[in-house]
Amino acid sequence: MTKPLSTNPRPTGINHPGLARRDFFRAVGVGGMAVSGAGLLSACGTEGTQGQETQEAEDVSSKEKVVNFSNWPLYIDTDDGGKHPTLVQFEKETGIKVDYVEEINGNADFYAKIRPQLSSGQPTGSDVVVFSNDWAARMIEEDFVQEIDTANIPNAKNLIASLQSPSFDPDRKYTLPWQSGLTGIGTNTKVTGREITSIEELLTAPDLKGKIALLTDMTDTVGLIMLEMGIDPEDFSQGEFDRAMQRITDAVDAGQVRQFTGNDYAPQLAKGNISACIAWSGDIIQLQFEDPKVTFAIPDAGGMLWSDNMQVPALATHKANAEKLMNFYYDPKVAAEVAAWVNYICPVEGAKEAMRDIDPELADNELIFPSEQTLSKVHGFMLPSWEEREKLVEQYTQTIGL
Repeated sequence: MTKPLSTNPRPTGINHPGLARRDFFRAVGVGGMAVSGAGLLSACGTEGTQGQETQEAEDVSSKEKVVNFSNWPLYIDTDDGGKHPTLVQFEKETGIKVDYVEEINGNADFYAKIRPQLSSGQPTGSDVVVFSNDWAARMIEEDFVQEIDTANIPNAKNLIASLQSPSFDPDRKYTLPWQSGLTGIGTNTKVTGREITSIEELLTAPDLKGKIALLTDMTDTVGLIMLEMGIDPEDFSQGEFDRAMQRITDAVDAGQVRQFTGNDYAPQLAKGNISACIAWSGDIIQLQFEDPKVTFAIPDAGGMLWSDNMQVPALATHKANAEKLMNFYYDPKVAAEVAAWVNYICPVEGAKEAMRDIDPELADNELIFPSEQTLSKVHGFMLPSWEEREKLVEQYTQTIGL
């Protein structure tokens, strides 16, 4: 199993997990959706498939002891030899060989890759894929995923309460979270002399003028601004969205915003080139290994909660093996091993206690194992139909000048 982080230093810079794994979705998420997302239907030459019956293939799991797992880079425990100890353990316990491929460099990119096969009734070659909330929702909307059999995943009962009923899959029939995370405010307190805890202060404080960054990701930036304005990001009107866009425009016009970023805010925040910014919890944990003066705060008005979700694509032929894999990773001890390496929110109840045997300090980290009090302060983002969502993305893209 993996060593505790205190004795197994993680790679630094662009290669460490919190930075690299969300590179495309978070760094180019809006631009990627505006180009790859909005153009996907025409580029693929097919119409949307909402409402068609999900295609299922014969499950050959009993004959073929293999499961093909497509995930993001650096999003699982890894030893010094490049092996993944928990996958090795799974193979030994089940006799199922895992073909683990780190091929998801972005939601839009990977969706564009597999959509032609799915829309033409062909298998993708993957039995498990990992998509972020909105793209997992799109996979469900277009009937590109199979319903998972929870009878084969008894450990699914360990899913933490805060992730049990997302709007896009309220009964978790098609998804099971791989990891989750918070969006709030990152501050270099060596530069500011204080921790920034409100979006209003971020957008207006004179000493932060020209030294803040907002994210290119629409859901997180707009969600936090809406909360500051008293708007519910999980249930808003077009007029309320317009008001949030105007708030961003006002901050840009006032010279408050240095830039809109993806994960590339992290090194800039560490250097002090950016004083404060909207940030993801896992990235800040990584920076804190080097400098505890870099802090993360859930804004006073509330923060955002997101997750990346395992799904079984339509026509996947090793569905039962995929479900055994999901069940394995919902064992609290196994989940703790992964959390010790990736440092995002662990979605598995009981993993916090298991983490105490790996790294007690991480077990008490609110950004990995948030308390009910912390979770009561965070929100999701409304997921309308993909067509409606694309219109919001386009408006946001235009507002921030991408």
